[in-house]
Amino acid sequence: MCQLLGMNCNTPTDICFSFEGFAARGGKTDDHRDGWGIAFFEGKGCRMFIDAISSISSPIAELVRCYPIHSTHVIAHIRKATQGEIALENCHPFRRELWGRYWVFAHNGDLPEFNPTDMQYYQPVGNTDSEKAFCLILETIRQSFPEGRPSLEKLYPVLREITDKISEIGVFNYLLSDGEYFFSHCSTKLCYIIREAPFAAAHLIDQDLTVDFSELTKPSDRVAVIATTPLTDNEVWTIIEPGELLAFQDGLPLQLA
Repeated sequence: MCQLLGMNCNTPTDICFSFEGFAARGGKTDDHRDGWGIAFFEGKGCRMFIDAISSISSPIAELVRCYPIHSTHVIAHIRKATQGEIALENCHPFRRELWGRYWVFAHNGDLPEFNPTDMQYYQPVGNTDSEKAFCLILETIRQSFPEGRPSLEKLYPVLREITDKISEIGVFNYLLSDGEYFFSHCSTKLCYIIREAPFAAAHLIDQDLTVDFSELTKPSDRVAVIATTPLTDNEVWTIIEPGELLAFQDGLPLQLA
């Protein structure tokens, strides 16, 4: 199956270090060769880069590795296809508009024979179960709040309910964000780390690369990195329990359940 990478932080930060290790899993240290993508929120704007070739071979991925785009919300994905052919329209993340904001979604898993009906506002462009699930999530929350964007406290239980329903069908690990709210759901495998003062050095598992964050950060900085499996071998990652839906804000998971 696919791999996920997310970042949520309290100040705009680049993801070059984490993406360096993550991208290596797209054909070098792992066999996720069927496309990749990454989305960066900048205010209400959203930069997206996707490619239907492996991240280790993609010139666009090389640009992302070398270009320090600063963002507080990032979602990335490398694909190992289970449903849908290898094509640009099937590359994650997927993006749609809701309440005047971009929403971005990436999924790791498999939802067999998943074909939601009665979709009024959102339709998939490609033919993956992942994009269908994203459309259903947005359809559900849009219909649940016809008057407009709710508070996080009101949105969370609606997202929790539709997530649980979809999870009954199959494996449903995902990342979802609108540039202000950031959600991660674990069905089988997902973890995170919080980097904050006192910062230390981190060493990648997939590349022989070490970065000393104490030289690059301010004491007030805080960054949450979410990944399918740990990206570093000298830090302690927190395992997200199966069935857990976390909301992150300013680099910390919130207690909403």
